[in-house]
Amino acid sequence: MKKIIIFALAAVFAVSCSDKKQNEEVSAEALRIDSLQRIIDQKDNELNDVMATFNEIQEGFRLIEAAEKNVTIVKDGESTNKSEQIRQSMRTIQQRMEKNRELIARLQQQVREGSTRSEELRRTIENFTKELEAKNSELASLRAELEQKDIHIAQLDKTVSELNTNVSELKQETAQKAETIKEQDTQIHSAWYVFGTKKELQEQNIYQKGKVLRANFNKNYFTKIDIRVDKEIKLYSKRAELLTSHPAGSYTLQPDAQNQYVLRITNPQQFWSASKYLVVLVK
Repeated sequence: MKKIIIFALAAVFAVSCSDKKQNEEVSAEALRIDSLQRIIDQKDNELNDVMATFNEIQEGFRLIEAAEKNVTIVKDGESTNKSEQIRQSMRTIQQRMEKNRELIARLQQQVREGSTRSEELRRTIENFTKELEAKNSELASLRAELEQKDIHIAQLDKTVSELNTNVSELKQETAQKAETIKEQDTQIHSAWYVFGTKKELQEQNIYQKGKVLRANFNKNYFTKIDIRVDKEIKLYSKRAELLTSHPAGSYTLQPDAQNQYVLRITNPQQFWSASKYLVVLVK
């Protein structure tokens, strides 16, 4: 009986060890499968990134070709805004060329840093680079051709625009100079006069202690005239005396029909040569 029990226990132990070994093998297999799945997922992600960049590069070349065709069509056709259409297409080509150059560099980096490596992919990158260089040469030729046509027109437009600007600036400058000359001319031919009683002139600091125009006299009290036009000044007084210095013979001071004095300037240049201010004392 004892032997039977021992045998049974041994059998149970053997089965237990076998199950444990099986479980360990299953766990190891599961870990291996999980590791493989992670590798596959990583490769899928890398491949997706590579393909996304690949497709974007191809789309860039498609847009470049479309823009080149548009330049050719517009260049050889008739259009009122030909130059602007060509400039816009050329800007598109330039922008897409720059973008594709960046994308090819990114694709090279993705392949270099990733685990996705193949001879076919390497050749694809080389072909992209060669195509970009070819497009660069085409763009240079296209620019050279446009320089003889549209760019020349654009330069002419620029010249005309600059000419119009220069003419406008010249007109403005001429107007400003004319205004300055007019102001200077007015100033040169301007003079100021005042007449009043002794008290009135003293109140304005025009006449003080027998002297005239020595203190801070009130210039606003004077009347401005144009010496080329205003040659007669009515003084509305029966007595008048010039207090400022003016050459004799350049004027007359005589009463009118009402016996009120009138100053008549017979030689304006000589009369105003000593002073542009005239002060007349009246009573």
